[in-house]
Amino acid sequence: MSMSFDPFTQLDRLAQSLFDTSRQPRIMPVDLFREGEQYVLSADLPGIDPGSVDVDVDGHVLTIRAERTAATREGARWLTQERPFGSYMRQFTIGDDVDVEGISASYDNGVLSVVIPIAERARPRKITVESASKSNKAVTA
Repeated sequence: MSMSFDPFTQLDRLAQSLFDTSRQPRIMPVDLFREGEQYVLSADLPGIDPGSVDVDVDGHVLTIRAERTAATREGARWLTQERPFGSYMRQFTIGDDVDVEGISASYDNGVLSVVIPIAERARPRKITVESASKSNKAVTA
C-alpha cells in the first residue's frame, strides 16, 4: 500500500497534537428548511452511536450533541488515522413560533433528522371580512 505525502494533512496533525483540538466540540454540517407547517433540520453524523446523540430544548435554544469514540484495535499498528473523533455540538435559537412539545428526532444512516413543528398560533390563517351593512342590521334589528 503506497501512501502519498500531504504537507497540509501533516501540519494539521501536528497542530492537533500540539493544541489538543480533539477536546473541542466539532461542528456538524446541517441543512435547515421549512416544509409546510414545520421546519426540518438534517445533521450529518456518520459513524456516531445513536445512543450518544442528545437533542434538547432549553428556553429558546435547541442543542444537538453527539460523541464519536476513537477506533481502537488491539495490537494494530496504525498507518493513518484521519477520521475525527470526539464531541460534536450545534446550537440553534428557536423563536416563539415553534411547538416545542411537538419536536421529534430520528437517526438513520448517519443523518439526524429533527422535525420542529410550527405552533398553531403562528400559522397563517384566513380572516373572514364581514360587510359593515350586515353587522349594522344585526345590531339594529
